[in-house]
Amino acid sequence: MKPFAMPRLRAPVRFAVVSCALLLVACSSKPPVPDWQMNAQAAATKATEAYLSGNARVEQLEWDRARAEVARTGRADLVARLELMRCAAQVASLVVAPCDRFEALRPDAAAPEWAYADYLAGRVSPQQLPLLPEAQRKVAASGDAATLAGIEDPLSRLVAAGVLFQTGRASPAVMAAATDTASAQGWRRPLLAWLLLQVQRAEAAGDAEAAAALRRRVGIVEQGAARVK
Repeated sequence: MKPFAMPRLRAPVRFAVVSCALLLVACSSKPPVPDWQMNAQAAATKATEAYLSGNARVEQLEWDRARAEVARTGRADLVARLELMRCAAQVASLVVAPCDRFEALRPDAAAPEWAYADYLAGRVSPQQLPLLPEAQRKVAASGDAATLAGIEDPLSRLVAAGVLFQTGRASPAVMAAATDTASAQGWRRPLLAWLLLQVQRAEAAGDAEAAAALRRRVGIVEQGAARVK
């Protein structure tokens, strides 16, 4: 059974549910959501999940689809926002690289996108903090693991941890929280990145036992990735 699948409904109940839904739509004063917006959101979500899971082929396909849908609007600011989503997933996976696709569109982006891009790059200014999403704002201001643990969304938590790493504030508690988060979600790419970082720290500290245990975890993840290719 698929996770969170809706239970099968008897025919009379299905008819009643559909009828009520149609009635609500007919009476709603809100305009329908444009197709491009729904398609872009769905594709971006699939692309992010594929990236975090280590499925490069699906990732590229879905990002291309999402960008094509947003491009239908002709709005560079929306394309810039989409590219920030892609870069955020990379930061969550400890990929330290310029967000070139966003930077090409920076002149057309809004101030909150500028702030978020600078935050992902580890150079957000105090003046930009109020423009960040609330969860990221708290971590950027405090930089401690306790604040990180308070972020409910797993990806947002990993992004914040990745920024702390870039700014040299990834304490052992931060690394452990990020590892646990990626592990709980089954996100191979960030999990491997955070595990390997912990291996390096353990080896540098001369803790051979901890390093060996971490390497065993790395091996398990790598074996699982090889089997799905």
